[in-house]
Amino acid sequence: MVGAAPEGASDGRSAAHAVREMFTSIAPRYDLLNHVLSFNVDRLWWRRTARSFAEILASPDARILDLCCGTGDMTFALRRQAGNCSSQVLGADFSHAMLQRARSKSLDKVSNSKSAVPYWIEADALCLPFPDQHFSLVTSAFGFRNLADYDAGLREIARVLQPAGECGILDFSEPKGLIGHLYRLYFKHVLPRVGTMISGVRGPYTYLPNSVARFPEPQEMVDRMRLAGFREASWTPYTFGIAGLYRGKK
Repeated sequence: MVGAAPEGASDGRSAAHAVREMFTSIAPRYDLLNHVLSFNVDRLWWRRTARSFAEILASPDARILDLCCGTGDMTFALRRQAGNCSSQVLGADFSHAMLQRARSKSLDKVSNSKSAVPYWIEADALCLPFPDQHFSLVTSAFGFRNLADYDAGLREIARVLQPAGECGILDFSEPKGLIGHLYRLYFKHVLPRVGTMISGVRGPYTYLPNSVARFPEPQEMVDRMRLAGFREASWTPYTFGIAGLYRGKK
């Protein structure tokens, strides 16, 4: 089994518990830290990912699930891309504190916009409360990496997807060459200090670079997607390979 391994976790259950506790602790300043630590490039990544699935989002009968949605930024990007289309967009996360932030942002958007807002549900990505073949599209942005079992996560996504439904996983990777060297210096030394200083919590921003180093490299991840039942599996690098979109069709 390959998955997230926070410090002190001895098995999948304790790893999941540790991840939930970490995200609960940083929920109040999660959005600020994301934007500061990524220099706002994260906003571009969410929009680019949503545009990649514009055809599905334009379908009025589409049902979209954004897994490990956190405070909902990827979910909101999908909803904006869908525009006035009646497609259903749902954000799911197992951190109650993160979902509270997402819902609060939804309420702000309701007062400032006439367009639809996403729905929210508290759920574990490894044991989803949805029937087989339910969704047209399942996405996850910077959350899949935190699952205790990557292969089980891929199988669960495949289970809830309709035949020919698509999967999109946006996550970090480790670039090569000079960019990779600079990236690792920032990610392993600067980011943990700044994240700890702003959040007041040390653990999560020490865990972050370790989780990226542990995550499968792109080719391995694509192979795992194929084994889980996805065809046309691919990886598209974003911003010199700092992040990238894994994409597959059931």
